Amino acid sequence: MNIYKHFSVVVRNVLQDLAVAGGIPAGLDLARVAVEAPREAAHGDLATNAAMVLAKAAGMKPRDLAELLVPRLTAHPEIVSAEIAGPGFINLRLTESFWRDRLKDVLVEGATYGDSDEGKGRRVNVEYVSANPTGPLTAGHARGAVVGDAIANLLVKTGHDVCREYYINDAGAQVDVLARSAFLRYREALGETIAEIPSGFYPGEYLKAVGQALVARDGAKWRDLPESEWLPELRAFAVARMMESIESDLGALGVKMDRFSSERALVEAGAVERALAELERRGLLYTGILEPPKGKQLDDWEPREQLLFRSTEFGDDVDRPLAKADGSFTYFANDIAYHFDKFSRHYPLLIDVVGADHGGWVKRITAAVTAVTDGKASVDIKLCQLVNLLQEGQPVKMSKRSGTFVTLRDIIDEVGRGVVRFIMLTRRNDQALDFDFAKVTEQSKDNPVFYVQYAHARCRSVLRLAAEQYSAAILAPESLLAADTNRLDSPEELDLIRRMAAWPAVVSGAAEAHEPHRIAFYLYDLAASFHQLWSRGKDNATLRFLLESDRSLTIARLALVQSVVTVIAGGLRAIGVEPAEELRS
Repeated sequence: MNIYKHFSVVVRNVLQDLAVAGGIPAGLDLARVAVEAPREAAHGDLATNAAMVLAKAAGMKPRDLAELLVPRLTAHPEIVSAEIAGPGFINLRLTESFWRDRLKDVLVEGATYGDSDEGKGRRVNVEYVSANPTGPLTAGHARGAVVGDAIANLLVKTGHDVCREYYINDAGAQVDVLARSAFLRYREALGETIAEIPSGFYPGEYLKAVGQALVARDGAKWRDLPESEWLPELRAFAVARMMESIESDLGALGVKMDRFSSERALVEAGAVERALAELERRGLLYTGILEPPKGKQLDDWEPREQLLFRSTEFGDDVDRPLAKADGSFTYFANDIAYHFDKFSRHYPLLIDVVGADHGGWVKRITAAVTAVTDGKASVDIKLCQLVNLLQEGQPVKMSKRSGTFVTLRDIIDEVGRGVVRFIMLTRRNDQALDFDFAKVTEQSKDNPVFYVQYAHARCRSVLRLAAEQYSAAILAPESLLAADTNRLDSPEELDLIRRMAAWPAVVSGAAEAHEPHRIAFYLYDLAASFHQLWSRGKDNATLRFLLESDRSLTIARLALVQSVVTVIAGGLRAIGVEPAEELRS
C-alpha cells in the first residue's frame, strides 16, 4: 500500500461527501489535492494541502474549509486526529492498528513489497554510460552506469516496459585517433620498437592487447599498407575490442544492457536525413547566419550561411547548426537522429544519463526531441557530476589520455560491486561525489553501505538464532502472519513499522522523479531505526527480540525482524546491491 495515495483517496472521498452535503461547491478540481509526510514528524503522520489548494475555487478561506474537513477526517476509522496547522494545512495522526497492519503487507507480499503497476506498461528508454569506445570505463562512467541502471530497475519495479541502451559513439574523429593509436600497438606487436606515443594519441597500455589480437588474427597483413586501406579495418577492430572490454566491465558492475546502438550504423542507414526531413516537414529548418558566439572576438569568427534548426521556438537560447562547413552533419544532427530513432521504436519517454560536461546540451536536445516528435515524446536528462577518487583523503589522479587513470574494474576489484553501486547513490546525481577507498570500506556508522548491510546482517543473525533456539517452524510464514502485532507497542518498534510502511511510496516517488538516490537515503534511515531498536534491547532486556518467557511477543518481534529483512533486501536489490547475510571484521 502506498500510504500517501491511499489517504489521498480518503481525503478526496471526504471532499466529495462534503460537496454532496452542500458544504462546498460540486465539481471542484481535486487533481492538486495531495497527502504527504509533514515537514516535521512531531506534527503528525501525514499532512494534506486540500484546504489550501481548493479554498479559492470554493470561495472560502483555507482555515474555514479546513474546519469543515477536520471532523469528517477524524471520523475515518484509520485516523485518530486531524489538526489544522498554519494557514490551512491539515495534519493527520493514524491509529497504531493501521501501522501494525502494514507488517502483514510486508509479510504477505515478500520480495514484491513496494512493486506496483503504476507505469501500466508504458515504454521507457533509459540510455546510460555511452562512453566513447576509446578506453576502459572510469569512475565517472561508473556513476552514470549505476544511476541509469537503478533508474531502470525502479521503473521496472513500478510497472514500466524498460529498454536499457548504450549508444556507441563510433562516428567521430576520436575513433580515427583510436585506430591510429591501435596501429602503433599493432606494429609493436609485430616486433617494431615504438618511440614515444605521439601527442593526441591514446597512450594507454590497454591498446597493447588490441594490437596483439590483430596480429593473432591477421599477421602482418596491414603493416605496409597506406592508412587509407588499414584505417577502416583498424577502426572497426579496435572499437569492437573496446566494446567487448566495456561490456565485460559493465557486467562486473552488474549492468546488462538490452541494446547497443551504433552511431556510425545509424548515420550510414540514413537516420540523420530522415530526422531532418521530419523537421523540414514541420517548417523548422532554414538557411541563415548565426550571431557570433558570446565571448568570441570577431577575428576568431567568420560568418557563413548554415543549415539551422529553429530550436529557439522550443526554449533553446539560440538556433542550432546542423551541417559543418564541409557539408557533413554536426554531432547535434546525429543526436537528433538518434533520439528520433528511439521514438520511432515506440519509446515516448526517453531518459538520458550523461556526464556533467553535457550541461550545455540539455536545452538543445530537449528542444529537438519536442520538435522532431511533435511533442509526442519527452526527454529527461540526468547530469552526473564528477566523482573525486581519494585514498585516505588524498586525490587519486586519473587521465584517459595519459594512460594513468584508475579504471572501473580497478575500483570494483578493490572494494566490490555492491560498495561501488551503493556509494554512487549517496549523493544526488547533480552533486559531486567523493569516493574515498578507505572510508567506503570502513565498518562504521559513517559508511552508509556498511551501516545498511550491517542492519540486514543483524536481522539475519536474529532469525538464525531463533531457528536454533526454537525451530524453523517459528519463522514459517503462517506463524509470522498469525503474530499478535498488538504486542509491538514500544516507540522504537512503531517507528520502525512506520518507516517500512513508507517503502512503497518511496519506490513510487523515486521512480517517478528518476531519482534513485532516494532509495539509498531511505535505506540508511531504516537501518538507523533498526540499530536504535537493537541498542535499546542491549540496555533493556524487555526490548530484546527473543524472550524465553514470552513466546507470543517473540513471534511478533520476529515478524518485525523478518519485515526489516524483506524491505532492506528489496531496497538493496532495487539499486543492484546484494544484501549481506553476515559481516565479519
